[in-house]
Amino acid sequence: MNQEEIGKAILDAAFTVHTKLGPGLLESVYEAALVRELIKRGFTVERQKPILVHYDDELLEEVAFRADLIVNHLVLIELKSVSEVTDLFKKITYNYLRLIPLQLGFIINFNEAHLKNGITRIVNGAEGKPTFR
Repeated sequence: MNQEEIGKAILDAAFTVHTKLGPGLLESVYEAALVRELIKRGFTVERQKPILVHYDDELLEEVAFRADLIVNHLVLIELKSVSEVTDLFKKITYNYLRLIPLQLGFIINFNEAHLKNGITRIVNGAEGKPTFR
């Protein structure tokens, strides 16, 4: 599967989780449920993966960031259960894509009555410019 096919399957799994659990729970609950749903569908899921940062060609010892989920080593998922996905969340997720590096990521905010309103697609653009949708 390519990253776009994986992305569609991730969103389908997220809709399944949201339908079963609804909004208003902690991110950790949605994370555990989504991991189970993705594994049931045959995906490899890395959970809370450290994101390493290099500076002046040296690895910084501090691990300041963790990606919520990485699916099949190709797609990043950042989970939220907040009233609003801010521009800061989008910038952070884009930086994760850039640092790992990956091309496709999603912010999925489960705290929406209709999950379609809580999905932000982020692409690490070829020209170094992010695309948010």
